[in-house]
Amino acid sequence: MSSRLSLTLGVLTGTILVARERRARQAVERFAAAALETLLNAIEANDAQTGMHVRRVAAYALIIAEAAGLDERQRRAVERVALFHDIGKIHEALFDIVHEHRRLTASERREIVTHPARGAEVLEPLDAFYPELSAGVLAHHERWDGSGYPRGLRGKRIPLTSRIVAIADTFDAVAHSRRYRRGTGFDRAIEVVLQGRGTQFDPELVDLVALPPIAQRMAHQTLAIGHKRQGRRSREHESVPDVKFRWRSESLGARRVRTSRHSG
Repeated sequence: MSSRLSLTLGVLTGTILVARERRARQAVERFAAAALETLLNAIEANDAQTGMHVRRVAAYALIIAEAAGLDERQRRAVERVALFHDIGKIHEALFDIVHEHRRLTASERREIVTHPARGAEVLEPLDAFYPELSAGVLAHHERWDGSGYPRGLRGKRIPLTSRIVAIADTFDAVAHSRRYRRGTGFDRAIEVVLQGRGTQFDPELVDLVALPPIAQRMAHQTLAIGHKRQGRRSREHESVPDVKFRWRSESLGARRVRTSRHSG
């Protein structure tokens, strides 16, 4: 009888410990998601135009990710990289340069190209929860032909998240006005993306964007974004998607086990 009782108590104790560990892990994962929300709010607070830009880029990137057949986890990874690809631009060393309305000097351009590395450095502490995030941000200005920065990665050595965001980023930069450039609309944006096929951009992803159903979704998103954002900002601001971050349902332990199996 006592052995049965000891066994029951052991099982009960183990169950309690597992439940406590799960609650603690979920609390930390919620904290990581909240940290991303805070960082996104910081981007918008420092520069509303950049805040709108990254949300638009996320909307376009998700269209491309869905067209590429990525699963839910991969699409969320693409969305996060899109939302934070320009976080390095709010660094104090770049802030004044980013807000210039004139043409930048050569030295200022050299400073601007440091923003992927600065952004990756900011995001690196969250690698345990979002392992693709800092690497994706670091590589979003790499080019398919290897002529990009900061590391000159070529082809599929560039993370898929970065390759998708690079297209969405350029598309938005051409289609929508920024403080230093007047937007030229959807048709020109598609044209610029097609011109970058196989040089700046992954040719397979560009071919997806060129498909009429995908191009039409991009066009529809462009038109929708042009309307006033309801109940959030003053009327001169564009409508942009809202984002709520989710913490991962997969445990850190499960990810580590899977990673160790692959590495073995």
